Amino acid sequence: MATFVRTTDIPLGREFTLPGEYFTSAAIFAEECEKIFAARWLCVGREEQLRSPGDFIVRSVLGESIIITRDDAGELNAFYNVCRHRGSRICEEREGTFPGAIRCPYHAWTYALDGELLGAPSAADIPGFHSCDYPLRRVSLARWEGFLLVNLADAPARIEDAWAPIMGRFTRFGMQRLTALRTIDYQVRANWKLTFQNFSECYHCGPVHPTLSKATPPTSGENDLVEGPITGGFMVLNAGYDSMTLSGRVCGLPVGDLPAADTRRIYYYAIFPNLLLSLHPDYVMYHLVRPEAPDRTTVSCTWLFNPETPGDARFDPADGIAFWDRTNREDWAICERSQLGVASRAYVPGPYSRRETLPAQFDREVLKALGH
Repeated sequence: MATFVRTTDIPLGREFTLPGEYFTSAAIFAEECEKIFAARWLCVGREEQLRSPGDFIVRSVLGESIIITRDDAGELNAFYNVCRHRGSRICEEREGTFPGAIRCPYHAWTYALDGELLGAPSAADIPGFHSCDYPLRRVSLARWEGFLLVNLADAPARIEDAWAPIMGRFTRFGMQRLTALRTIDYQVRANWKLTFQNFSECYHCGPVHPTLSKATPPTSGENDLVEGPITGGFMVLNAGYDSMTLSGRVCGLPVGDLPAADTRRIYYYAIFPNLLLSLHPDYVMYHLVRPEAPDRTTVSCTWLFNPETPGDARFDPADGIAFWDRTNREDWAICERSQLGVASRAYVPGPYSRRETLPAQFDREVLKALGH
């Protein structure tokens, strides 16, 4: 059973925000890409996007193009989008269905859906050539609650170990069976860490989010994961609000078999380094954070609903989507203002408050991963 504590009850030493170079330095950004994003499990999408053999999605991870597809046996596979012949990129589409095999458009080398080389024109002319020596290069792939995760490391930690604190924690929300109704991509002119820090505290909610603050008191709620790479907890809905929607009404059927307490709570978890998860009684929202440059980040936000919601005239999913689209834009605008400030010669690290213990923990996780 999770043990929850108020943010202000979490011990906080005399901790300060990170120095400016952690938000502006190209060298530190490159180090983060290799030591954090190339070494950790990254969420790249949902299993529902790959329902049938041949279905595929292509995702960019640190400049690498990754193909994820379902093979004829129903298994999921992830490969570098690189032909084993002369390195051509095989697939340019972002999603689709392979017609039974994966064919490179350059010299027609053709691979099975499980990555094995099926055929290569004129390969008989190559001395010592054996098809089994040239499968597509695999990328480690894992699944969690309907999400797809990849890891570029040669020998990554097992997902069951890396994400141990949340294994089985959210089963009651039925995320594996939910369906995505909307995704919005945001281009944020700020460092990726500012988006994570902002998500992890509501100290800013009163000044920045007037609509959100009416739905949930900024000082409400408690946290249960306060150390390590995964942090978060819940906030409580105000009287008169049944969900985080513009109307205050629920906008979908229940996402799972929830206890009464969960119908009045919104759970927020930051899963280092690229997944921000928000669980509501009537929908689940998640953000995927993709660093592009020291001062530029792409954030993709997706809303998941009970699959029966779209056919039920009592509910309007757009009510919740519009609520968070407004809130997201407020967040990204303040992150961009923060980026401008931390890039100034006048900036020096400032002290964290007792309501910012989770951003302080996030900073410790970044420094630990970098070995700084």
